[in-house]
Amino acid sequence: MKVEVEKTIDSQYIQQHLANERTFLAWIRTAITVIGIGFLVTNFHYYRSENVSGAEHQLISAIGMLSILFGISTILVGTRSYLKKVHTINTQQFKSAKMSLIALAIGMVFIFSLILFVSYFLL
Repeated sequence: MKVEVEKTIDSQYIQQHLANERTFLAWIRTAITVIGIGFLVTNFHYYRSENVSGAEHQLISAIGMLSILFGISTILVGTRSYLKKVHTINTQQFKSAKMSLIALAIGMVFIFSLILFVSYFLL
């Protein structure tokens, strides 16, 4: 006896959906990396904090918090992008996500510039 499997809209575009899932996982890996760098900077600072002023201490803590918040927002943007692409793939109305990529790049440049500034001038 042969069982017939009903095809869904998603099954028409399997390769595109699999690529979309890989892209989503790349968003997650990026977010984990940014959060990890924030923890690394903060922990490194606390390890070497014997001669650090209050302002420097607050700046380092702010960089750590910004990294964590940016990582969380990266997860949210990646999730939104994934869900939006599922719909646009199925309806064949795909548009690339330019603004979310630009925002991610600007945010990373800002955070890493702060880390570079602090590590070069304050540590």
